[in-house]
Amino acid sequence: MASFAPVHFSGSTSGKPILIAATATPGTIIHTAIAGATQFDEVYLWITNVSAAAVTFTGEISDGSIVDPDDLFAKLCSIPANSPPIPILTGLRYNGGMIIRMFASSGTALTVSGIVNRYTP
Repeated sequence: MASFAPVHFSGSTSGKPILIAATATPGTIIHTAIAGATQFDEVYLWITNVSAAAVTFTGEISDGSIVDPDDLFAKLCSIPANSPPIPILTGLRYNGGMIIRMFASSGTALTVSGIVNRYTP
């Protein structure tokens, strides 16, 4: 019987928000999706700006080298100062060991939190 099980982002410690420390590609690792082709990770990701100035971010998804624009899910998106959590990925599904990474114009301003539902057939 197929099932969904919640898992933390692989780049997180016990579900704690992840600071986007990288300021260039390759970005800070947020999550590495499950390997293989029969299972998948359904990803929900929110981004928060904890600084007093707007900050831009770029989101990457790839299984190796990153090619612009093929491997980007967001590019130079501006997040307002002192923002509440803003949804960025809302239920997108990945597998094959794809790596979700992000980098920002400031390495001390943006945090990422979210959930992963792992589907197993």
